Amino acid sequence: MAAHSIEISFDDNRRLPLLYGGHNANLARIERQLGVKLTTRGNIVSISGPAQAAETARSVLDELWRRTSADEPVGPAEIDAALRLKPAKGKANHDTDDAAVPVIRTRRKTIAARTKTQAVYMRAMNACELVIGTGPAGTGKTYLAVCQAVAALQNGHVDRIVISRPAIEAGERLGFLPGDLREKIDPYLRPIYDALNDLLSPEQVEKRIETGEIEIAPLAFMRGRTLAHCFVILDEAQNTTTVQMKMALTRLGEGSRMVVTGDPGQIDLPYGVRSGLIDAMEILNGVQGTEIVQFNDGDVVRLPLVARIIRAYAERAAARAGEKP
Repeated sequence: MAAHSIEISFDDNRRLPLLYGGHNANLARIERQLGVKLTTRGNIVSISGPAQAAETARSVLDELWRRTSADEPVGPAEIDAALRLKPAKGKANHDTDDAAVPVIRTRRKTIAARTKTQAVYMRAMNACELVIGTGPAGTGKTYLAVCQAVAALQNGHVDRIVISRPAIEAGERLGFLPGDLREKIDPYLRPIYDALNDLLSPEQVEKRIETGEIEIAPLAFMRGRTLAHCFVILDEAQNTTTVQMKMALTRLGEGSRMVVTGDPGQIDLPYGVRSGLIDAMEILNGVQGTEIVQFNDGDVVRLPLVARIIRAYAERAAARAGEKP
């Protein structure tokens, strides 16, 4: 295949170190991923390689340059994200609004989609009153939902954030654990606190919890309530029963939105008990105001090894299912 050459120039020398990375590490990663050669002369980058790979490298560099202008991080994760989100052949990022990479802006940081499914998920959270996000661990389902909730609170779109998940294998058997209610449930909600602390200072998180702007509670505490002007997150929803799920979904009041997240491959319910998440996905498919977004192992944004582990388990499960008489 004949080599293709492209030359790009960048107009702000102060931002070049962010784009190139220390010792040109960012450029080297793009070269390895795409099989192209990148040569720099000051603010000019020459790309040589197969035509499609060279065009993709141009698209990735354009996206990374945009990030430097917005004071967003540029590193291996952002390069991999730009590669996952590269436009289809013959379609540039600016052709349509749908092709632009969506972002969530909080006062502390800006979060951009890292996979095409994340982009769909983020757009859905902007457009729909109820979004169900399912898929394996490491795909950003919960983290992005918390980001969207914090942004909505800071922008005044909602008055409160309410975050819930079924505790202890969906049974919520908390009585035998030591401590008060918060001490009982905190271990099961630690991923939520981690996400909040990434977007707000720990002091802000504590203050907002004390004032009621952020409420984190077991699923049972949603019963009998109407949640108006709230951003509601129901996490680990694969461990809800059908009754619990219906109860949670019908709590939504005026001016509220809900994001339901879960992994149907990690159900801890007793044998024979149907997951409320799977039930809701079947019942609500196509209902106006609702969107269901399904992630897969290709959307895992942790270490690439995590995606390979998830894929290996899925392949064994599929093989065993095929062996059944």
